[in-house]
Amino acid sequence: MNTQRVEVFYTGRVQGVGFRYTTHRISESFTIRGWVKNLPDGRVQLVGEGERQELQRFLDAIDATLGEHIRERSVDWQIPQHEPNGFRIAY
Repeated sequence: MNTQRVEVFYTGRVQGVGFRYTTHRISESFTIRGWVKNLPDGRVQLVGEGERQELQRFLDAIDATLGEHIRERSVDWQIPQHEPNGFRIAY
């Protein structure tokens, strides 16, 4: 398996619109692990690990569902750090 880690920072109207909860709901359709959280500067940070194609489909689903709230996203592919199983909302 080609396990990868992706870290994404979303900017726009991404807090106060259910972004984290919707992202968590979307994650249930994918075989990934990681988390999503609000940052004090108004951005949302997402970390995911799994097969690269699965992660890309997950990010595409987020864009398709929440794209109207996203002004910009910064995507950084990394070496996996072995996140615990499951996808959660972090605080």
